[in-house]
Amino acid sequence: MKLKKLTGIFIVAAIAYVCPVSAFSQDLHFSQYFNSPLLVNPANTGFSPDVDWRLGVNYRNQWASITSNPYKTMSAWGDAQLFNNQFPNGWVGIGGALLRDEAGSGGLTSTKAFGSIAYHQLLGLNSLLSTGFNVGWVTQRVDFTKLTFDDQWNKNFFDISIPSGEPFAYSSINYFDLQAGVNYAIFPSDNTYLNAGLSVMHINRPKESFFSNSDVDARIPVRYTLFLNGSFKINDQWIVNPNMYVSEMSHAYEVVLGLNAHYNLSGDGNTQLIAGAYYRYNDAVVPMVGYQLNDFSITVNYDVTTSALSSYNQARGAYELSIVKTGIYGGGFKTVKCPTVKF
Repeated sequence: MKLKKLTGIFIVAAIAYVCPVSAFSQDLHFSQYFNSPLLVNPANTGFSPDVDWRLGVNYRNQWASITSNPYKTMSAWGDAQLFNNQFPNGWVGIGGALLRDEAGSGGLTSTKAFGSIAYHQLLGLNSLLSTGFNVGWVTQRVDFTKLTFDDQWNKNFFDISIPSGEPFAYSSINYFDLQAGVNYAIFPSDNTYLNAGLSVMHINRPKESFFSNSDVDARIPVRYTLFLNGSFKINDQWIVNPNMYVSEMSHAYEVVLGLNAHYNLSGDGNTQLIAGAYYRYNDAVVPMVGYQLNDFSITVNYDVTTSALSSYNQARGAYELSIVKTGIYGGGFKTVKCPTVKF
């Protein structure tokens, strides 16, 4: 009985997580935020100076140790450069992404599809300014027939034929979502790259609620995301990439910092070993490993819980997989307009 009741409470909490009735909430996220660039900042669209296009997929599975229906987050994205020959000192990036999240026993799902565009302009010989925006369409659904509530407890078991007493008005909702962002990158030398970006999400503050109109403000709070990246070629064997990511939404913060390193296995950079570690403040330690072969890379990480939740999940948080494929139009040689750090 206690397990069933806790399950119902857990699912209601999940609904509250994506319906900002409370003042504290956060969007869906990946620990490998640098491998889901369009989800972080629309100005990242086409921000790949040494290749013409990118395709990526991400998968995250979390809380499997404390629920039989773990949260699963999946995305597929892609972007490409356009008009490289028409703009001698810049280019246009276009892209799109699909993001889907499945949470808990109630079949709570969130699906987002969006398209983004960005413009990248060289400033002098060693810096680049990028601006971008995206427009998304979001659909959320929940199957209330899979949930039980305290009003349905008949002192022996939960009876789904008894009215729940909950004032849900919709089992699905839809809305448009708008984001914008800016990036600035500087290339002091062929061995050094620095980049900072700021994005603003939910600019239009769409309403997100399974309830009818009420006195509660159900509009999604604006989310601000700042990231700092660096890439330093130490020698012909090592490239080190420190990163920092800070996101704020309705006074809830997410801070992730750490680094990853690429080790040149083949001598020409075609084969690389990837390893790193990150820390999500007051939440988890995130070790990661990966492998890159030519223009294909695969990276996995595991979130080791360090918060109070570790007492319940034995520090078993989430695992995540990222796969990225890059390419050049026609498979030939690409003229790079700005310096890049590579082997």
